[in-house]
Amino acid sequence: MNIPTAHIERIKALGYTEAEARFLYIVAVFAGYFTLGHFRAFTGSAYGKRSTHFGLKLLRHGHATVRDDPRRGSIFHLFSRTIYGQIEKDNLRNRKKHSFDFVRTRLVLLGFVLANQELAYFETEQDKVHFFCKTMGVSQDFLPAKVYKGRSDCPPTSRYFVDKFPLFLAPPFSGAPPVVTLSYVDTDPHTPSSFVAHLGAYQNLFRQLNRFRFLYISEKTAYFRMAEERFRSLVKQPLESDVSSDIQRYFQIRKKWESHKYIVPVVEDFEFLAEARERFRGDRFDTLYHAWCFGKLDDHALRVELSQLALNRTIFFDTYLVHRNGSPRTVNSGPGDGCMKDSNHHPLDPSGHPEVSGTSSKHEGCV
Repeated sequence: MNIPTAHIERIKALGYTEAEARFLYIVAVFAGYFTLGHFRAFTGSAYGKRSTHFGLKLLRHGHATVRDDPRRGSIFHLFSRTIYGQIEKDNLRNRKKHSFDFVRTRLVLLGFVLANQELAYFETEQDKVHFFCKTMGVSQDFLPAKVYKGRSDCPPTSRYFVDKFPLFLAPPFSGAPPVVTLSYVDTDPHTPSSFVAHLGAYQNLFRQLNRFRFLYISEKTAYFRMAEERFRSLVKQPLESDVSSDIQRYFQIRKKWESHKYIVPVVEDFEFLAEARERFRGDRFDTLYHAWCFGKLDDHALRVELSQLALNRTIFFDTYLVHRNGSPRTVNSGPGDGCMKDSNHHPLDPSGHPEVSGTSSKHEGCV
């Protein structure tokens, strides 16, 4: 993680130590919420005056609020525009009040980031969009997006990667070259539909990547196998399978449709065409389609080209366990709101890959 020195100095000028300033930067960028357990893990300190003094200082300066949760202890919310302004991120949504589910997810996410500070994260929406569109050459149309409606006189606004889950480049295993690593932080594995919906939102992006890793982050290992199975069935197997026959059928129906050769509507063909247009969007499919349409590729040559789409794809799946330890010491709250959780973390190895021993498990696969 490359934290700008100028930003740390600005936070220090507000009355914080070097370590406190670095911690507050990480909290502001990635979570907005934290516990004193996170601070102790970051500083390597034990229960005592240091963490308590830090919590009281935040409340005294009016930079955070706090509330107690019976299961997770005292939860701090770093909300002050003064802090966020020092790092030029005063428009981050982490400043806002959020639901319990959001806060719980941010706390687990923060635990992961604190345990893996060596990774070079894409911190902001702009960083992620620039990486995929400019560096990877992926059209913005394929990025996971959510449309927000403004006032009646304002056009809708599209925001990308609104989940804000960790995204970074790292080797999938020791000695391998770095690959883009996307992730999902699961704090409610009892509702697998959320994980499935997340994978669905990223399907278009997955299809544009020939090589990537997906990291499932949770506090419970009991759901790791289920997550792997869902990822394999919904993402890995479809993307790595031979889809040449489906693409050929899509090309045939599309050509017939564009040539106005459907005299009597065929519902089955139209349904397949609608699904295939979404499934096989992109310049490479359009290029192959037009080459086939104009006779530059015959059916055999097309099958050869299409077979490479699956053969060239490499997909890794890993899991990462974030431990929760005892509740942190309660700090009396000042005026305002606040929020929950305590985590003890296990690091990725220097290659950026989760260690298998005891706290995280690895499931990887490729063709």
